[in-house]
Amino acid sequence: MTALKYLAGYPEPLQAKVREMLGQGRLGPMLAEKYPQAHAVRSDRQLYEYVQELKDRHLRQSVPLARVAYDGKLQVMKHALGTHTAVSRVQGSRLKASREIRIATVFRDAPAEFLKMIVVHELAHLKEAEHNKAFYALCTHMAADYHQLEFDLRLWLTQREQGGA
Repeated sequence: MTALKYLAGYPEPLQAKVREMLGQGRLGPMLAEKYPQAHAVRSDRQLYEYVQELKDRHLRQSVPLARVAYDGKLQVMKHALGTHTAVSRVQGSRLKASREIRIATVFRDAPAEFLKMIVVHELAHLKEAEHNKAFYALCTHMAADYHQLEFDLRLWLTQREQGGA
């Protein structure tokens, strides 16, 4: 029985169904049919503009972002798909903080909906640090189908890990 690390928290019957789909080669085509649209966000500048547009639409009163970039050092295998950090610097007698969002480079080639899900997740951390009820309520405010996208993203990562396209 193959361990499905991205689906570890899900019930065993669901994992068994995913294993069956993987074994029959149906998972990749199902995801490709459901999410056929790739995104055009290739550069860090385009990513910054994409994130800023979502932030302006849903989180106007939140702190400004100093940097948004794709990060090749983020390890998807260690469950880091994106990061949100606050970098503090001392400038004279003042402490200045800037916020950064980094997205794993694997999302350059991901379907558009998966990039949106990761960006929404990281933007929600601007308001809520913990993964609690308020955090997920904010995520679903920005992307109504957030939970389905998160599950499908886990399926997509599982497919990639098993050697699928």
